[in-house]
This record gives sequence, C-alpha cells and structure tokens, in this order.
Amino acid sequence: MKVVFVLFDSLVRKALGCYGSHGIKTPNFDRFSKKGVTFDTHYVGSLPCMPARRDIHSGRLNFMHRSWGPLEPFDNSFVQMLKDKGIYSHLVTDHQHYFEEGGWRYPQAFDTWDFIRGQENDPWKAMVQPPLERFKETYDTRHYPPTSKKRMQHAINREWMKEESDFPTARCFASAFEFLDTNREADDWLLWLECFDPHEPFHAPERFRQQYSTGYQGKVLNWPIYEKVNNTPQEIAEIQSNYAALVSMCDEYFGRLLDYFDEHNLWEDTMLVMSTDHGFLLSEHDWWGKNRQPYYEEIAHIPMIIAHPQFREQAGTRRQGLTQTPDLMPTLLDAFGIEPPPETRAKSVLPLLKKDQQLRDAIILGMFGGPICVTDGRYTYYRYPDNIATSENLFEYTLMPTHMNSPFTLEELDDMELVAPFDFTKDVRLLKIRARSNAARPPDPDVTAFGDLGTRLYDVREDPQQLNPDYGDNAITQRLTRSLVKILAEHDAPAELYRRFDLTAPGGAKIT
Repeated sequence: MKVVFVLFDSLVRKALGCYGSHGIKTPNFDRFSKKGVTFDTHYVGSLPCMPARRDIHSGRLNFMHRSWGPLEPFDNSFVQMLKDKGIYSHLVTDHQHYFEEGGWRYPQAFDTWDFIRGQENDPWKAMVQPPLERFKETYDTRHYPPTSKKRMQHAINREWMKEESDFPTARCFASAFEFLDTNREADDWLLWLECFDPHEPFHAPERFRQQYSTGYQGKVLNWPIYEKVNNTPQEIAEIQSNYAALVSMCDEYFGRLLDYFDEHNLWEDTMLVMSTDHGFLLSEHDWWGKNRQPYYEEIAHIPMIIAHPQFREQAGTRRQGLTQTPDLMPTLLDAFGIEPPPETRAKSVLPLLKKDQQLRDAIILGMFGGPICVTDGRYTYYRYPDNIATSENLFEYTLMPTHMNSPFTLEELDDMELVAPFDFTKDVRLLKIRARSNAARPPDPDVTAFGDLGTRLYDVREDPQQLNPDYGDNAITQRLTRSLVKILAEHDAPAELYRRFDLTAPGGAKIT
C-alpha cells in the first residue's frame, strides 16, 4: 500500500464547491470529490494547530490535559508505528510551528522530512534594518503593526517571493513531486504533504487575486486580528477575496497532484486523503479568526475526502457518519493493515468507504481552557464554565513544559507536582502545572480573550448558520451532556475538569 495524505491549514469547508460554495472556484477539489468518498459530517478534535496534529498522530483527544505542545514521550505516533513496521514515511511541510519550541517531535517521527521555509512569521530571511517606512506604505497597520515582530517578519519574508514558484505552496508541491518521481514505483510508504495555506496571512500570487478583484485601492489587508469585525463592507470584501485567492491557489496545485495520479495511474495502488486541521471565521458571527469564540461550524465542521484503490466503485459518493480529526490515525494505520494501540480512542473510517454507517453517536471537541462542544452531527452544544477566565480547576499535564514559542516560566513551574499516570501515559507519571492566567498559550486566557460567552445549543440542520441559540436546559442538552461525560471518561479526563464544567462524573457522584 502507498498513501498520500494532503493536509491544508484553515481550509473552510464551505469554501469548496463540493461542499456548497458558489463564490470560490475550486474545480480540482470538486474533481477529487467525484474520484473519492466525501465525508459530510467530519469535525475537528483538539484545537488549534499543534493540538490537532497531536490528535492525528495519537488517535485521541488531548485538549483536556494539555494546551499547545510537543508530542510527549509516551504519545503513540502512528508515523513512528509505521516506521517500526518497515513502512517508509516522508513529510513535506511549510508549517513553521513544527520548528518552534511547542512543535518538537512531530517531524522527527518521520524517516525523512523537508521543511519549506517562509510561511507567516518563520524566521527565514534576515534583515537587521527592515524598510519600515516602505512597509507602512504597503501594509495596513491594523494587520501589520510595525511593533509586531511576528508580522514584520512576514513582510520581510515576502521580499523573497517575487515569482509564483517562490511561494511556499508551490515549493511544497514541487518537493512532493520530487518524492513521487523517485519513489512511486516502490511500495509501502506514506507521503504527508502539508501546506500552511490557506492559513492567514492570505498572500496569493497576483493571477489568483485578479480572479476576485474587489476594486479596493487601500493598503494590504490579508491578516485579520482575531477580533470582532470593525471593518467597512469594502474592507471585509477585500479580506474575504484574499482568502478566496489563496484557496484557489491551493486548489490549482492540488489539481496538479490529481493530474500526477492520472498520468501515472496511481489510483490503482495509492490511497489519497485530503483534509484540514480547522476552519476560520471570515466575518461570520461578526468575528475574524478562531480560538476566542464558540467553535462555530465554520471552524469546527471541516472537509475530508478519501480515494482508496479498493473502493473505486464508491467514487463520487458521500457519507453522513460522524467522524473527526483523531480518526485519521487508526485510518492510516488500517490502510497498512496495522492495529492501533490500546490507548487509541478514535476509529478507522475505512469501513465507511464501503458503505455509510455510524461509528459513534456523538463526539466532543475543544481547546484547552476554552468551552467544550459536543455534537451528534445535528445538534451542537457549547458548554462553558461559569468563569472561563479563571485558572481554578485548570492544569497542564506534561513532561515537556513548553508553550508555542517559549518554555514554561519559572513562575509557572514554581508549584508543579509529580502526579499519578493517566491511562494513556504507559505508567509514566506527569508534571501537573497550574494553568496560570498569564501563561503564553493561545489564546491568552484573560478576561477579554474569549467572546460570545455562554452555554448554548444549536440545531445545525434547521439553523445551519447558527443564528438562533437555545440557552435552556432540555432533553437534547441533557442527552448531549451524558455523551460529553462518557467521552471525557473514555479519555481519562482530569477530575478537576468535571468541577470546572459543573459535570457529574461517571458513576453518578459529582466530584467536589
């Protein structure tokens, strides 16, 4: 078996024609939908970027125990399991977060990897005295504050992106084709092709931007702050068009991969999987971004399409069974005939390629320190703690105390303790570290970090735009709460998490 897994970042499901888009041109994603099986009820697990990738590697949710962080020493990485079984794995990625302090051990699980430089704030090109005055004339300071080292680094990186072939997505696909040219005749390998696009900043070559011209004449607006919308209608349209241009670029380059499959008839012996880690709010619900608001459908309900050589007769069909990001781990193991380890809580979706079925009744998803969402595919229930800003009943469990860009501070480590193992740590004890309100984890958990607060229920079948929340306690919320508690127990959630969300622990006794 051979597998190509293509992972985009922030690819909004409703931006694809095969998922209902009418405003963005995605002929190749739509073409792939006709080649494979399209999953209509696929959701995220742990949020945002690195927690999602830890889910994919380990096949279980991690947001209950840990914020953004590396693969832990006790984690099961399915990529490492493939390596141990003699299955070759190669990573092509421009996802710079892997190479920050909070992203270690993910690339190192692969036999080989190629890091494509230059995305977002990747410290790629050195410019001791950047032309700040010229940058101010080019970039809108609302999206590119001169005081933001992160955003100025991207402006610097862009100085080296003159031709389309210089863009990271183009270079990612070029690297993937190099791997395929060298290895397509071999057997037993996984190619994980990961593109940071269409994640912000929404920087696409001019020929894609021209397809969505708004007539806007102002400075560059393509990197919205995660905040409530305070832009003019023309500015909103410009930001959305820049995202659309980047999606179209992703679509075209993905189409080149489909062409390669056609030319070399890889459909006969190679499984192709396409998905994303999460979506993004592009002014829906009056928000830009993710992390700070409820995990609305635009963020949490994501695309996944799979073409498997053994199920070619299912080409163009769709599935309604409820799936989520961690399911990729046992699915990709299953493709190679490998059983997942006992710590895995996710399920292989390969049985759904044969026929539609329900793998489970409900799933949960969330972000460390944020609300928890439970959904059965029709109803989404967001449960909030009474005070989301408090660090009471919130602890990090880790052996690798690093945040996204820095180690935990000495203050954070001051009162840490070594505690008993969880059921997934292979009898290894962990550090229990209080999740302080000033910790450098996304988002900053201060009183202004989260918005649209409050436990609520939506019927996404009848109210797909989630405009009519139900704030009451009823039979549906009670049923979903029971599912939430059951899934927390299956993941050996910390006892204090039940207290934080005012839940009754399994067995009927409320933890106090």
